[in-house]
Amino acid sequence: MKISYTLNGRARTDEVDPARPLTEYLRAQGCLSVKRGCETSNCGLCTVLVDGRPVLSCTTLTARINGKSVLTLEGLEDRAAEIGGYLAAQGAEQCGFCSPGLIMNIIAMTDELTDPTEDEIREYLAGNLCRCTGYVSQLRAIRQYLADRKEAEQA
Repeated sequence: MKISYTLNGRARTDEVDPARPLTEYLRAQGCLSVKRGCETSNCGLCTVLVDGRPVLSCTTLTARINGKSVLTLEGLEDRAAEIGGYLAAQGAEQCGFCSPGLIMNIIAMTDELTDPTEDEIREYLAGNLCRCTGYVSQLRAIRQYLADRKEAEQA
């Protein structure tokens, strides 16, 4: 099947197996930040943005991106590095395996919500499994990131 889409800001056309999971396809395109974890939509490691919305790419068929825009961490490096710095500063970046999916959800959240509540932050984190941190340091990092963004916008 021939598809046309945008990957990290670049228009592309490709012949694809429509039944291939998007995770596999994106990794073959060099997007190694898209990780394999559970492959059942339970861990969040494979999160990418499709038309600005977080999508679990392990259970999304490649054919579904036809005509859409796909963003991975490779296309959001500056924002990802900034958020990663906050996670590291709060001790939330221990093994780092969950970080790409978590960061993609933080980016989606900040793009969608101007001043997320604690419950909204938790809702965005709900699909991201982390075995190292217990989420306390991640929540601290996100709160600090949001507070600093708000302060910078008001300055």
